[in-house]
Amino acid sequence: MHGELEQPDRGHFDLPTVLAALADPYRLACVRGLAEHGETCCSDLHHLTGFDSSKATVSHHLRVLREAGVTTTRVVGVHRYSTLRRADLDARFPGLLDAVLASTAVADPRGV
Repeated sequence: MHGELEQPDRGHFDLPTVLAALADPYRLACVRGLAEHGETCCSDLHHLTGFDSSKATVSHHLRVLREAGVTTTRVVGVHRYSTLRRADLDARFPGLLDAVLASTAVADPRGV
């Protein structure tokens, strides 16, 4: 299988849904990892977060980010690669992603 999973078009992004997706410390760590490293395999992204979570929990968090429009996921065989939808988020909510990334750089959600 090769393709992308279902996700909202830019015009259908909803600010409360995006903010809710970004409200979780694990998801914030994922967003920061994607911003720093670009497209990343989900298992590698999990290691970048520094959290100890099950595969099901990781899948859940990545699905929430994708369904909110924060990320896109490309499927290649059994691997899933996530990418931050920076251009779409910046077009729909100018400055939001920069503010979120700046705040996570100052106060790491893992307490590190």
